[in-house]
Amino acid sequence: MTGPRVPGVLKGLATTARTALRPAHTSEYPDVPPDLPPRSRGVIALLEENCTSCMLCARECPDWCIHIDSHKETVPAPAPGGRERQRNVLDRFAIDFSLCMYCGICIEVCPFDALFWSPQFEYAETDIRDLLHEKERLGGWMASVPAPPALDERAAPPAEETAASRPARGGPRGGAGRTPPARPPRTVRPRVVESEDPS
Repeated sequence: MTGPRVPGVLKGLATTARTALRPAHTSEYPDVPPDLPPRSRGVIALLEENCTSCMLCARECPDWCIHIDSHKETVPAPAPGGRERQRNVLDRFAIDFSLCMYCGICIEVCPFDALFWSPQFEYAETDIRDLLHEKERLGGWMASVPAPPALDERAAPPAEETAASRPARGGPRGGAGRTPPARPPRTVRPRVVESEDPS
């Protein structure tokens, strides 16, 4: 009863021998770098001059892996008789990539475009403490951030919207103090139900 199985096993071995002699179509990672999409999530890069220490990224991070230290600095008045202002100065910005889950929430919530995705992913370390990247190292990743996609040349140019170009609340010529015209009252028609007379 085992006689018919021997040719099947030999067919399988013949297929294995044929594929073993063919050159491989795949390339392994350390020898050949992978062809990644330009917007792939590798490491988070920091553009330090755009950061205002607003702390939105640190507050929204679900892993609490972003550490920011800053201090306030007094800026002199731009004109005589003007008022002095205060601004935040960034002292420390660090991301602990041993905790980061690469969700990208910090990049999405940043209102000043200070954080970007870089496609670089080769930053493995032998010591877990080295995965805490300070602002100098995060700033170094900016060189690998791809440029934003070009605008569509066929699209209409964006129109500049100003307060003068927007219609006022009261209509095209009405002022903000005018009330809109009242609607005419709705007329309700009585509903007529025809009933069949049994008589």
